[in-house]
Amino acid sequence: MSESFQQIWQWFSGSPLRILLVIAGALFTQYFGGRAIDRAMTRLATADLVPGPTNSVSRQKERARTTGTVLSSTLNAIIWVLAVAMILGEFGFNLGPIIASAGVIGVALGLGAQTLVRDILSGIFMLIEDQYGVGDLVDVLDVKGTVEKVGLRITTIRDTQGTLWYLRNGEILKVGNLSQSG
Repeated sequence: MSESFQQIWQWFSGSPLRILLVIAGALFTQYFGGRAIDRAMTRLATADLVPGPTNSVSRQKERARTTGTVLSSTLNAIIWVLAVAMILGEFGFNLGPIIASAGVIGVALGLGAQTLVRDILSGIFMLIEDQYGVGDLVDVLDVKGTVEKVGLRITTIRDTQGTLWYLRNGEILKVGNLSQSG
C-alpha cells in the first residue's frame, strides 16, 4: 500500500467510520423498529378485541393507526437524539454540560407545554376508552355535530350548519355520544 492510502485509511478508520456506523445503526433501528410497530398495529387493528355486535372494525383500525403513529414518532425521536449525542461525542464535545442544560430546558418546556401534554394524554385516554370515533354524532362543549377526525391533540367536528370545529382534547370535559346505543 502506498503511504498516502495508508494515511487516508488511518484517518477514516477513526471517528469518520464510527460516525458512519452510528448513522447506519440509527437507520437500521429506525427501519426495523418502524416495521415492528406497523406489524403490531396491523395485528391490533384486525384482532377481535371486543367480541359481539358493538365491535367497530373501522374505529379499531383508526385507533391502531393513531397509536402506531405515536409509537413510531417516539421511537424515531429517541433513536436520533441518541445518534446525535454519540456523533457529538465523536467530535470531542463534552456532553455533560449539554445533558445538564437539556434537563433545565426540559423542565422549562414541560412547564410551558402543560396544555400540550394534557391534550395528548386526554387524546390517548379518549382513544383507549373509545369515547367516540370518526362518524359519530356527538355533543361536545357547545358543539353538536359529526366527528370528522380524531387525533391525539385535536378532534374535529362538523356541526349541522357546516362549520368545522377544532376542539383540543384536554378541554373536552364532557362528551355526549348520540351514536353509541346502550
